[in-house]
Amino acid sequence: MTDLTETPAPDHEPMFGALCTELGICLHAKGQAKVVAALPSGLDAAVKAVFAAEGIDFLNAPGSLKRDVRDCLKAHVPAA
Repeated sequence: MTDLTETPAPDHEPMFGALCTELGICLHAKGQAKVVAALPSGLDAAVKAVFAAEGIDFLNAPGSLKRDVRDCLKAHVPAA
């Protein structure tokens, strides 16, 4: 017999909450969806999605901000 139960979707709220409270990057639902869609491609893709959703020019953003966003995502990304 096959178990057809679906695994629940990971909860990304703590990750987006941390982005908002720790870095002041509070994404709307559409922006959050873009970041979640980018996560399977890796943290760097997710960081770029955060910047795009927030309207920040990724190429001209300070390296420290890029690192902070990446570190925040890495610390709070839910286990798959």
